[in-house]
Amino acid sequence: MLAKMLVDFPNALKSARLLAEHGIVSALNGIDLPVAEAMAYAVTGGKGLRAFLVMESARLHRIDTNAAAPAASAIEALHAYSLIHDDLPCMDDDDLRRGQPTVHRKWDEATAVLAGDALQSLAFQLALSVDCSPEARAALALSLAEASGVRGMVGGQALDIAAESAPEPLTLSEIETLQAGKTGALIEWSAMAGARMAGADTSALQTYGRCLGRAFQIWDDVLDVEGDAAKVGKALRKDANAGKATFVSLLGLAEAKRRAAKLVQQGCDALNPYGTDADCLREAARFVIARET
Repeated sequence: MLAKMLVDFPNALKSARLLAEHGIVSALNGIDLPVAEAMAYAVTGGKGLRAFLVMESARLHRIDTNAAAPAASAIEALHAYSLIHDDLPCMDDDDLRRGQPTVHRKWDEATAVLAGDALQSLAFQLALSVDCSPEARAALALSLAEASGVRGMVGGQALDIAAESAPEPLTLSEIETLQAGKTGALIEWSAMAGARMAGADTSALQTYGRCLGRAFQIWDDVLDVEGDAAKVGKALRKDANAGKATFVSLLGLAEAKRRAAKLVQQGCDALNPYGTDADCLREAARFVIARET
């Protein structure tokens, strides 16, 4: 079974990514503006992990692929918006994303801001076009707003910016709180999406998503230290050079890896109610701490 899943997971990941990208690009058909071109550019070339989590959690709950696809596009649109804005000179000031020029470098800052704004709006348009009950659609959109807003991703990003000028480096607990919003909230939402569409219990997938989000960020910190910039597709070691506290700087490389592996195991264990049907999600969790990008 494991060998089969090792083959199936990359295909499922690719399929979800392409499905999500197609949904976004299709929504932009007929718009002849640089901002629409920038939006399409920003959503291509990523891993598609969040889209995969949406589609796989939908499959677990017997939600049709076509019915769930707009939710996968929604989360990738919202994620892309966050990356465009994160790369801006007023934020992280990055020149590369996914091995390509960032949106504000390929176009200009105004186009980048507008492309991010429009992708955020499109995300909610897509979330509200999912083929499920009105109650489930409302729950999807409301939870996406919470996960992406000041209590989630934006709040985490604000804490990250504040940390750059703080008199003392953040503690481990403070970093966990920051990353639970900045990185974890959207991953958690993605993992729970299928259960929400079905009106089912979300607790097992919430635990899985929470563990996955934490492991993902720890591994990002690992890659920032020992990754290959050519493979990662963006500048590395910026946090270390700026003196910012990370999971690796506070725990050490070996302990950070151990903690990430423990979180992956906890996430996999949370999927026990789904039995072997959740093996592809388990493989996704293992991928998070084996990836090179």
